[in-house]
Amino acid sequence: MERHVFADDGAPRTQHRAARDGTVTPEMVRVAEREGLGPDVIRAEIARGRMVIPANRHHGGLDPMAIGLKARVKINANIGSSPTTSSADEEVEKLTLSQRWGADTVMDLSTGKRIRATRQAILDVATVPIGTVPIYEALERVKAPEDLTTEVLLDVIREQAEQGVDYMTIHAGVLLEHLALCRHRVTGIVSRGGGLLARWMVHHERQNPLYDGFDEVLAVCAEHDVTISLGDGLRPGSIADASDAAQFAELDTLGELVGRCRAAGVQCMVEGPGHVPLHQLQENVERQQRVCHEAPFYTLGPLVTDVAPGYDHITSAIGAAIVGWHGTSMLCYVTPKEHLGLPDADDVKQGLIAYRIAAHAADLARGGAHGARAARWDRELSKARFGFDWEGQFALAVDPDTARAMHDETLADDYFKTAEFCSMCGPKYCPMHNFRDVDWTRLAALAAPARPSPTSG
Repeated sequence: MERHVFADDGAPRTQHRAARDGTVTPEMVRVAEREGLGPDVIRAEIARGRMVIPANRHHGGLDPMAIGLKARVKINANIGSSPTTSSADEEVEKLTLSQRWGADTVMDLSTGKRIRATRQAILDVATVPIGTVPIYEALERVKAPEDLTTEVLLDVIREQAEQGVDYMTIHAGVLLEHLALCRHRVTGIVSRGGGLLARWMVHHERQNPLYDGFDEVLAVCAEHDVTISLGDGLRPGSIADASDAAQFAELDTLGELVGRCRAAGVQCMVEGPGHVPLHQLQENVERQQRVCHEAPFYTLGPLVTDVAPGYDHITSAIGAAIVGWHGTSMLCYVTPKEHLGLPDADDVKQGLIAYRIAAHAADLARGGAHGARAARWDRELSKARFGFDWEGQFALAVDPDTARAMHDETLADDYFKTAEFCSMCGPKYCPMHNFRDVDWTRLAALAAPARPSPTSG
């Protein structure tokens, strides 16, 4: 795909700058095809800053996609090696599975000594946008978090941009003056990037180097058309800490940074909270959209309760469906291993399936063209179910393999692929089978209005 590298004035030609100049790029055309929208609609949304296309000009194998209010609700999968386990081959397998099971983007959150090699292996085969958190790699270049410098952080951001990373989480909104607001939290700071920067700021008694150096970060991202994901370093890590002063103080700063991104021609989205109870979800989304000038919202979950370790793909998918309905543009999946350990391939699948369901439910609730498409999918599967079209039902399922396997656990023979019952009810009690056997002609006669009796005289 041809990439527009420079504008007429010699400045880097990002998707945002092209859109504001009235140019429809090849990436916008591809997104329009995928979303079922007109290219001019895509261009207008990107110019407004309400949609982003994460597409580093060096990521050659990328199939462009969009994140925004007028796009389908998207899903991100987190993968990445840790210092204690996993390898590049395992992470590439997770990427392949993530793409197979419907991830729209993938974040490589690798830590340890082989971060760059792992990321290159992922980029070599990724057709979806790849995101990173540069501070993780920067930490590997120093002995302690206190040794981080703006120069080290910028070096890592520049190298990752040159390598082809499509979007980066930059925790520039965590300010020194916000930290006192976290002191009495139940779970303090749960963001890895936020925790590292808090430690650095207190030690040096200085402002966040990513905030102070944000203009330099913007220059690098503009050069390579990297989308910035403004990190929520003070997101609540427990229900007790949800919607507190620290979270919203950072959000206000992120709103300021959105304006700076747009002025520099850099696409941006805003990351959102992790643990929020059901009754606060709509308020959180609406506040983000207001404070951050409708920049795409990208949330982790949110988890709507804290009591289900091992099942947090479920507790978070509940929240994800609701915030997606109210305007969140991308949902970062949570796996069953959240809070417990590094996800394996099966955890990745479980997280993605849960979030595909959440995103589909959100699209359905939003309505519009994407809601109509979601409703058609539901209708087609229901018709196959009512018609006892088992093969059709499997094919239309979010996870065809699991649907087929669960059916075949009790009725494996090919004969049962045409049977008008399943093992739950059997042939005698199946309500749909019995419904089809109703004598509708007789019912119509019974339902007809009774004739008046002759008048006696």
